[in-house]
Amino acid sequence: MVQNPMRVAVLAAVVCVFTPLPADATDGGTTDTSRHPDCRNDPAPLSVHCGHTPTPVIDGEGRLRVAWVQRDRVLVAASDDRGQTFDAPVAINPEPEPIDHNGENRPKLALGPAGELYVSYTRRLERRFSGDIRFSRSLDGGTRFSNPVTVNDNREPISHRFDALGVDGEGAVFLAWLDARDAAAADRVGHRYPGSALYYARSTDGGRSFSVNRKLADHSCQCCRIALDMDPDGLPVLIWRHVFGTSTRDHALLAFRGHGRPGELRRASEDGWEIDACPHHGPGLSIHDDGVYHMVWFTNASEQRRGPYYAHSTDAGRAFSDPLPVGRRDRSASHPDVLSLGARVAIAWTEVDGDDTILKVMQSADGGRRWGAPFEQARMPGPADHPLWLESRGEALLSWHGPAAGYQLFQVSAP
Repeated sequence: MVQNPMRVAVLAAVVCVFTPLPADATDGGTTDTSRHPDCRNDPAPLSVHCGHTPTPVIDGEGRLRVAWVQRDRVLVAASDDRGQTFDAPVAINPEPEPIDHNGENRPKLALGPAGELYVSYTRRLERRFSGDIRFSRSLDGGTRFSNPVTVNDNREPISHRFDALGVDGEGAVFLAWLDARDAAAADRVGHRYPGSALYYARSTDGGRSFSVNRKLADHSCQCCRIALDMDPDGLPVLIWRHVFGTSTRDHALLAFRGHGRPGELRRASEDGWEIDACPHHGPGLSIHDDGVYHMVWFTNASEQRRGPYYAHSTDAGRAFSDPLPVGRRDRSASHPDVLSLGARVAIAWTEVDGDDTILKVMQSADGGRRWGAPFEQARMPGPADHPLWLESRGEALLSWHGPAAGYQLFQVSAP
């Protein structure tokens, strides 16, 4: 069913935020007018507009917090007016660290049951494609954070990256990531090991300590983001790009059967994308109280099967609906994200129109069976980050960032 485009209220963040850091620290500020006005000086101020890959979370009272990377630090700032203004940012890491900051591997935020604020990120190591998973927590609403700790218990200078962070139904911190320890071990004895592996760790004491690392699956893709959500029982569900056979990079799904009890791996997409490289294009997942899995992903398997797709599963991932193409191929539609509010489901993605990046949205009012017409929600000159959905007390909010426009938060009305 084709529906009219929804009214969209733009809640643009417009105020700089600051925190003391060494005066000689730089962040690539420039007088280039293609950047947000607050970010044209060198060095650019500490601001959600001027940093890299801002990632949001919103609590039950509607307070927005955003984590981003700037000047070799992860910064967190809070907003009580949905991003129009922000408090002064707080640095997670007291000492500068080389930190991954791209759309597929960005800082993560999660909220604990008593208002704890958890942060994870990847610290880059000297060796190419290597890194460690780092974790910090705040018990006072984000005023102070613990010194970051490394969660991966394998400390080889190899890849432990592309983390996903969540809090399960028991209030435990759940971290999953892509890990190269098995590939490195195979390489040492001359064996071929396609891809990486998917590992996780769990903390039952609010992030003070973590369990030993446990492997969930061999042969994940090396560098696509993991999609993580909790089912109605508070159990983790993960979708990731997986290497099937020697070089088929489609998607796999794993749902936990109990806390600390992973289920079996299931195939979630059947595109048949043969590529002996990492596409840097991970999936999205959203699960509401009805238990339906809503999934979006990208493929370039063939001329007939390429671009973003959507599907849903009503039986905990055993079977999915037929893939629904999303966006315009001629505009390089990519990097979709999905949000389920029950019957209402929303998808966002980006397209390219000349020198502009366009933020597109389409919605369903019947659980993903029928969809309204896609519409342009925003555009900005030049490149832009991936869109990220948020839910706040039944409302759909969409987070977006780019050098020209800075940080923006959109409220998307129901269809």
